[in-house]
Amino acid sequence: MKQLAERWFVYILRCTDGSLYTGITNDLNRRLEQHNAGTASRYTRSRLPVTLVYHEEPTTKGGALKRELAVKSLSRKAKEALIQSMH
Repeated sequence: MKQLAERWFVYILRCTDGSLYTGITNDLNRRLEQHNAGTASRYTRSRLPVTLVYHEEPTTKGGALKRELAVKSLSRKAKEALIQSMH
């Protein structure tokens, strides 16, 4: 039986202090729950609750990792523009 290809997501969270956190995951809902439970990231743990404000779905894990680095290197203004592009 052929296994389904794993899906990967690059996401941006807005923390309660207004800061932005960028990460990747193969399960957005689970990861958001982990962040809000304080078990996903040291950075977000002290800035709860967090809200998912942006996500995209690269075609591979490698693509997701590269895109995550690219998004992390963007300025705050560019990240906000990316977030606005979803709405």
